[in-house]
Amino acid sequence: MTTITTSVLETPTRRSLERTYDDLAVFVLAAVAVVAGLTFRDYGLGWDDYTHAEYADLLLRMYGSGFRDQAALSFANLYMYGGGFDMVAALLHKIMPLELFETRRLVGAIVGLIGLGVTWRLARRIGGPVAGLAALLLLALCPIFYGHMFMNPKDAPFAVAMVVLLMGLVRLAEEYPYPSPRTILIIGLGAGFSIGSRILGGMAVVYAMVGFMPLFTEEYRTQGPREAIRRFAHVLYVLIPGLILGYLIMGLIWPWSIIEPANPFRALTYFSHFFEKPWKEMFDGALVSVPDMPWSYLPTLFALQLPELMIALFVAGVVASIMSLSRPDMPARQKSILLMLTLAATLPILIAIVKRPALYNGIRHFVFVIPPMALLGGIAFSWLLSWLNADERRSWQPVAIAAFCFGLLLPLAEMIRLHPYQYTHFNFIAGTVREADTRFMLDYWGLALKQASDGLKEQLDERQEVPPIGHKWKVAVCGPQRPAQVALGPDFTIGWDSHAADFAMTLGEFYCKGLTAPVMVEIKRDDVVFARVYDIRGRSISSLLSIPAP
Repeated sequence: MTTITTSVLETPTRRSLERTYDDLAVFVLAAVAVVAGLTFRDYGLGWDDYTHAEYADLLLRMYGSGFRDQAALSFANLYMYGGGFDMVAALLHKIMPLELFETRRLVGAIVGLIGLGVTWRLARRIGGPVAGLAALLLLALCPIFYGHMFMNPKDAPFAVAMVVLLMGLVRLAEEYPYPSPRTILIIGLGAGFSIGSRILGGMAVVYAMVGFMPLFTEEYRTQGPREAIRRFAHVLYVLIPGLILGYLIMGLIWPWSIIEPANPFRALTYFSHFFEKPWKEMFDGALVSVPDMPWSYLPTLFALQLPELMIALFVAGVVASIMSLSRPDMPARQKSILLMLTLAATLPILIAIVKRPALYNGIRHFVFVIPPMALLGGIAFSWLLSWLNADERRSWQPVAIAAFCFGLLLPLAEMIRLHPYQYTHFNFIAGTVREADTRFMLDYWGLALKQASDGLKEQLDERQEVPPIGHKWKVAVCGPQRPAQVALGPDFTIGWDSHAADFAMTLGEFYCKGLTAPVMVEIKRDDVVFARVYDIRGRSISSLLSIPAP
């Protein structure tokens, strides 16, 4: 594929351009690292952060006790997930001069950077340096991916593990039927970390089996049935060490999965059905029970939350990849690679549309399809520039590059404006968060409570107000209580009861009531209220909820 995108250039020029593109990609990674290092403390806690931190402690206690303490194997429902991210953050917290949840934010940023780096190298491997740089920029400036990498302890690490596994499968297609030890190692690492994070990682088997069909069919036709089957069996045989490594990694970060061989299948069955008491979420202006979300849930949110440029290039990449399957001049290996990328980016969404599982919290459970989308988008842009390199079309290359840069500036501006709530991004098709606020959920993680808590403490300090002697300030919270408790500290008491509270802290979501009381703190982005703190001293507030609790 690299030769397709660079053969039109003379060798010295090509090498110079390749070096320039690679230098730019390294610069992008360095810039993201610097920004992440300066801002990771800005991201608050979500609903699940505290529980995940407890899960990490239980896992480490289990390993430290020689498996005598097995409380981790029945903790909430987290024992059906891997705890690799949580354990790494907990261990680093012991040696780093950071608070626990600051450490978790930093580890999330590091994992996200790894995902960006792997995406760059994979796109470059498939489509050349232009594709690599374009894919990296598309992913780095995707607010959904960028925002989640800081504070999503399950879905963001899973997305990175899946793109590592995809790297291994692409290398396997290139080296088939004699994969190198490095390829076997990458497949083992990717499989172990992905399935060990979420059982959904097993979907990669479908990507591989279907994706390798063009390559196997070509060998069946040219080598004969017996030789084709022999070569396929040889690949399965040499992959055994990698699969064993993957199984051991899975067991290390998800110990429940190997306590009994059938446990991964139990997890798959458990998560295939909704496992909690149903609640309602806002979708397209209506309150819908999460098990009853329409088939259009994911297509709508992907279309409205991803940057416009990524959507356009991703669709172009899918169309071009599908069309390439019928091209006799394209090698079977490249067909298999493109088919795997297309499946990785689309199959999970298609399955959800057909099966209609319970869907909630936007597209956070499907963050893992965004890197393959960026890969296809980067490759499509590289193909476009190559097609425009013909003499009669060359004058359009600057136009395409300018349009690409402008398309990147749109999400970049929104990311700056929304910080640190990039994960709530809605594109200009949706009218940004300003128009989406009344139709969809924005801050479903409750990150704004950190900034609201900081604002409340600042207000009390400025007013030089202190609680009555022998008492603490009482704060009623509509939203996740743990983030507020961590941010406010030990001088505040957090609870649901608004009757005896001094202050009310509410998210700007549909389920929190707007109160008739003085507003002390208001957290806004793009004229949208993300959180408020009210002074309710001396007032009778019956409830902070605008709808009954589920």
